[in-house]
Parts: sequence; structure tokens; C-alpha cells
Amino acid sequence: MTWGSRSGAEVRCINIAGIRLLKEFEGLRLEAYKCPAGVWTIGYGHTRMAKEGMKISADVAEAYMHSDLGPIEKQLDKMFPSGLNDNEFSALVSLCFNIGMGAFKKSTLCKLLMEGKKQEAAAEFLRWNKAGGKELAGLTRRRSAERDLFLKPMTKM
Repeated sequence: MTWGSRSGAEVRCINIAGIRLLKEFEGLRLEAYKCPAGVWTIGYGHTRMAKEGMKISADVAEAYMHSDLGPIEKQLDKMFPSGLNDNEFSALVSLCFNIGMGAFKKSTLCKLLMEGKKQEAAAEFLRWNKAGGKELAGLTRRRSAERDLFLKPMTKM
């Protein structure tokens, strides 16, 4: 398991493969922009403090990303305390970072995981490829990569 400290408490954290995936698909933007859903965004998909005209450094973008990941990691760890390997957990963190925990908790993907149906849940990643009601090729690629990470067996050291 990958563990780290966020806000002074031990929590399960996204693994390196998950961070790479998230950074690849979010991309690093140091100037605020409107995402396809019309939301002001900056850094690696940070929306909470983003506003028109805002500029940040790469270090601040990294800090925002880790700040945004903490609550997601904590909620997913609470929902699935021991039922996920690091790749499964990290794929879900990336998904939830993008779609939000509220949407995830209401999803068929979440329901299937709660029932222990991992293979069926993996297929559900591909349903989350729309923004503003439109299917986006970039989201289709991202969901495919997240599903692939979710299904990737853990290697033994």
C-alpha cells in the first residue's frame, strides 16, 4: 500500500502510476483557463481557487494538486479500507479528481465496487467520457487509461 501524510494524518495515497496518469491528462497550465465544462481551472485541474487572469508557479500547481487529492484519498480509503490494491485505489483517485466524489458516490461504478464486482466496475470507467453533455475524445482516452490502471495487477518486489 502507498501511505503518506496529508494534514498530519496517515492516509492511503495515490501511487506514482496514478500521479503520472493524472498529470498527463490534466496537463499543467500555469494560467487560469475555462475547461470544456466552463469552469475556471489552473495548475493540474485545480478549480477551487481558480479565477480569470490568475497565474501560478509549477510549485504552487503541485501543492494545489496534493491539497485537492487529500480529501479524495481520505474518502476513498474510508469507503474501501482494504478491498482495493494500490492500482485500483489510484485509478479511482484519478477518476474522482476529475468527476468529483458526489458523482462517484452516486455511480454504478461505486455500487458495483461496494458489491465486490471489480470486473463489472472496471467497465463503468468508460461511461464517464462526457463534459457538458458532449463526449470528448480526451476523456475517452483518460477513462481507458484509468480502467487499464485499475485492472493492472500489482507486481511483486
